[in-house]
Amino acid sequence: MRLEFRVAAAPQKPLLIYDGDCNFCAVWVRRWKYTTGDRVDYVAFQGPSIATRFPEIPRQRFENAVHLIETDGSVFSGAEAALRALGHGEHEPWLLDFYLRSPAFARLTEWMYRFVARRRRLFSFLTRLAWGTNVEPPSHMLVRWVFLRSLGIIYLIAFLSLWVQLMGLVGSNGILPASLTMFGYRQEVNAAHIGWDRYRVLPTLCWFSASDGFLKSQCAAATALAVLVILGIAPAPCLFLLWLIYLSLSVVCREFLLFQWDTLLLEVGFMAIFFAPIQWLPRLWHSPPPSRIVLWLLRWLLFRLMFCSGLVKLLSGDPTWRNLTALKYHYETQPLPTWIGWYAHQLPLRFQQASTFIMFVIELTLPFLIFMPRRLRQIPCVGFILFQLLIMLTGNYCFFNLLTILLCLVLLDDSALVKWIPSRWRHLIQPKLQSSKITALPIEESANSSRASRETPSPAPARLRQWPIQVLFPLMCMAILLPVMQFGSLLHLRVPWPGPILTAYNFLAPFHSFNNYGLFQVMTTNRMEIVVQGSNDGATWLDYEFKYKPGDPKRRPGFVEPRQPRLDWQMWFAALSDYQQNFWFIEFCVRLLNGSPQVLGSLEHNPFPRVPPRYIRAVVYQYHFTDFATRRRTGAWWRREFKGEYLPVISASVKK
Repeated sequence: MRLEFRVAAAPQKPLLIYDGDCNFCAVWVRRWKYTTGDRVDYVAFQGPSIATRFPEIPRQRFENAVHLIETDGSVFSGAEAALRALGHGEHEPWLLDFYLRSPAFARLTEWMYRFVARRRRLFSFLTRLAWGTNVEPPSHMLVRWVFLRSLGIIYLIAFLSLWVQLMGLVGSNGILPASLTMFGYRQEVNAAHIGWDRYRVLPTLCWFSASDGFLKSQCAAATALAVLVILGIAPAPCLFLLWLIYLSLSVVCREFLLFQWDTLLLEVGFMAIFFAPIQWLPRLWHSPPPSRIVLWLLRWLLFRLMFCSGLVKLLSGDPTWRNLTALKYHYETQPLPTWIGWYAHQLPLRFQQASTFIMFVIELTLPFLIFMPRRLRQIPCVGFILFQLLIMLTGNYCFFNLLTILLCLVLLDDSALVKWIPSRWRHLIQPKLQSSKITALPIEESANSSRASRETPSPAPARLRQWPIQVLFPLMCMAILLPVMQFGSLLHLRVPWPGPILTAYNFLAPFHSFNNYGLFQVMTTNRMEIVVQGSNDGATWLDYEFKYKPGDPKRRPGFVEPRQPRLDWQMWFAALSDYQQNFWFIEFCVRLLNGSPQVLGSLEHNPFPRVPPRYIRAVVYQYHFTDFATRRRTGAWWRREFKGEYLPVISASVKK
């Protein structure tokens, strides 16, 4: 569509005339005002001066479509009028360019405009359903403020939890000493003739030192950095250093620090670097707005986390997921159950099957609402959070649930988040919130438009520094392409990926910052527990008791989250295979023979407090939850059945 005609009384700035009695029109004009700022005036045709000011345009035309009058008197209507008005905003001119250059697109948009115009009441309802009452461009200043500080708290939990266990795991007297690990790494890179690239292939600060003091100093530095993030001091550099230290320790801790929540923390932490403002002392309402690219990448991460967790269960072919009986076993066989999990296990099979079905609905359908308008995004936000809270009640998954809930936060905007703030403080935030909505848009305030200044809050006085698109665009490409490649392999798709993409994948893989996810792909139906025993005569054997994993049948399952007892978790994984596939377990038993105080500190009870035993062995029991009658009678939460030997007897002669 082209110029229709000209009016004699041309306005001083573009003027969009709309139907003021149409709720649909009024709502979207309110959003357009935020997009175009004071560059375009908006007025309802029912105003007293419109008919006399523009007698060339009959009232019926105003009733049928919006009209834009340019400063030269040119008149446009329908979709072209809307696109030309939006074209005066800094972010929207590409739509108008596409309209003018593509006749097919122009015909399509005009058809869509007429389709919507004839059904305004329906689309007004759909607008309220999808956007609610806030159709203005959303702000995420408060969301980012809460997100970064909450991530700082999670980092603090992760590092403090690791710090108290680190010496027992990888200290010089630990299970897998970091110094020996780094010695092995050096042998590997020397054999492969890897020079400076060793810092990428094995990205750890322990190349400089693997001493106990240096390991502790990394945890100490990370703890201080996490506190700085919580306080809002230099968030971007602090988050980078936190990511670097966690990556460094994950490389040297090997099996103990590469659970899915560890890689999730690395990926969230890496994205957060670019989500944070590049300021030393950023203030909530005086910082550049968060990058929309990174905001959507965080939402994409949440989508992958939830959707892939449901998909892998179906693709695994596991019959317990297919026939919805997985929860019949889950509460009993998960790594570290809680006492609430004991009660959940007692529920009828029909309830367990219904719960499994609801879980699939949450994991396979709600993720697609992440990409919907603001109000529909609140549905998966609430659904995911409730789902994570239920998981937290029935099992111990350290900071994984908190990290997932944190990701749900990016599904909200400031208008939705502020409703959760107590009313006595809300009135202090809402005026700032209204101002921040327009701060996110690069609109220059007009000194000669008093009405625009009343309707459109003023932006920040100066353009604050943000991450450049030259950084964000490659980040976006990698964050989308690399997980898609992993997803393709999950589906066993043979995709001929271009060489540069494969090179990028191999280059970035060691950083564990673009990952694939999927918990409990196959449900464990039997709970095997390793019981480590010591003896001085080879006849009388005494049990070592772990702090959190099942041992004494009468000990009630407890809560340990958000802390993760990494040795207890590894014992659960070790029970799924034999000791020959768990080299670390043999080393653990050797440390018990040596009486290593760092390793013994990870245990609840040492039956040989004075002198280490002469012999160590490990046996396997199958554990089951008891029922109500048995627990009332015996007080036992578990019943167990001896299954045989796990590790043959080793003696003091193997001490190192």
